Amino acid sequence: MDIGFAPDEIDTTAPTRAARLKWVVVVDGSLPAGRIANATACVGAATGEAVAGLLGPGAVDGHGSAHAGLPWIGCSVLSADAAQLAAIRAKAAASDGVFVADMPAHAQLTRVYDEYLAEVSGRASEDLGYLAVGLVGPRNRVDRIVGRLPLLA
Repeated sequence: MDIGFAPDEIDTTAPTRAARLKWVVVVDGSLPAGRIANATACVGAATGEAVAGLLGPGAVDGHGSAHAGLPWIGCSVLSADAAQLAAIRAKAAASDGVFVADMPAHAQLTRVYDEYLAEVSGRASEDLGYLAVGLVGPRNRVDRIVGRLPLLA
C-alpha cells in the first residue's frame, strides 16, 4: 500500500490542516520520558522513510547553515495507555489507506536487531505490546481511529 503525497500535492504555503493526509504518533504516556522520546523518534524515522512527500525541503538560515527538512503537514504526538495503543494499532492496520509504523515493546529490550526480529516473528500482533504507533492517512479516518486522545503532556 503506497501512502504519501505526489509532488504536485505538496503545498508548503498552506496550513497543516489543509493537507489531504494527517500524521499522528500515539505513545504510551506512562513510560519514562527517555523511553517516550526513543519510541517517538523511532516511529517517526520509520514513517519519514516510508511515506513519500512527507518531509518539506530543507531550510537555510541567515548564516548559510543548512537545516534538514521537517514534516510540512505537521505531526501531533498523542498520549494513550497500553490497551488503547493496541486497539489503535489494530484499527489502523485494518483501515484501508492508513500507513502504520509501530514500536513493539521488544524493540527497547534488546540491542541486537536480529534478536528483536526473532522476538516479533514468534508472536501474534495482539501479543506484542506497543510503546508507540504512528499513523498517516486521510484526516477523517485518522481522527476516527485516535478519537479525542490528549496531546502528550
